[in-house]
Amino acid sequence: MRVFVDGREGAGIDPADRGLNYGDGLFETLAVRDGRARFLGWHLERLSAGAAQLGIPLPARELLVDEVARAWPQGRGVVRIVVTRGVGGRGYRPPGYPRPLRVVSGWEWPAPDPACWTRGVRLRWCETRLGRNPRLAGIKHLNRLEQVLARAEWDDPEVAEGLMMDDGGRVICATQANLFIVAGGRLVTPAVDACGVAGVMRRAFRAWAEERGEPVVERAVAAGELQEAESLILTNALIGAWPACELDGRRLAVDARTADFNAWLERQ
Repeated sequence: MRVFVDGREGAGIDPADRGLNYGDGLFETLAVRDGRARFLGWHLERLSAGAAQLGIPLPARELLVDEVARAWPQGRGVVRIVVTRGVGGRGYRPPGYPRPLRVVSGWEWPAPDPACWTRGVRLRWCETRLGRNPRLAGIKHLNRLEQVLARAEWDDPEVAEGLMMDDGGRVICATQANLFIVAGGRLVTPAVDACGVAGVMRRAFRAWAEERGEPVVERAVAAGELQEAESLILTNALIGAWPACELDGRRLAVDARTADFNAWLERQ
């Protein structure tokens, strides 16, 4: 692992940093292949949108691009960008003139079971709900305690992911992936206008599907709809697309779109 704090490798983080104390910041996780970060422009676009939403000034784009390249310069790996509001005094009130902190780190590529992409993954429902807050919806902020609590609900290695609803009972996502539902041969993805993250791989899957003439409908999804779904697909920056083979014991068809999409993704 390589870590750069404000561009300095191995530097430490001030204990008064607001990201550490309050989760006051944003992050991005990028897949890197042959030293090139996949969909880097889209990741930086989402980071910029989130920073504008939170009122956190971002460093120059060129600086982030350079540090991503330094964090994992060759081969296959994972780069994580964290931007916080920086150091502030005690209390929630943000400083009037923030001095943001950035942490860019490079990690080895994870190696999940290849069967996840071929045979599909088993899913479960999570009891932990996502709180609705349109001001934070869509962006990838550092406050992930809901996902942490949800992921702590099971330790069965045969279950790859858990699906989460919001506090109103709408299906939103998995703990660390976006969700696509195949019903009547059509693709639907839950709206993330009140909570959840608008994932970069979700964006890529939608663009890919629509180029194939398969428009994706984004709307509110009730839990009961998943009992009628033919297939479920999970997406995130590292897995690409996983087909689901089971949800709480109910068998699902492994959707062929995932193999086609992942093959396309390898060429990006």
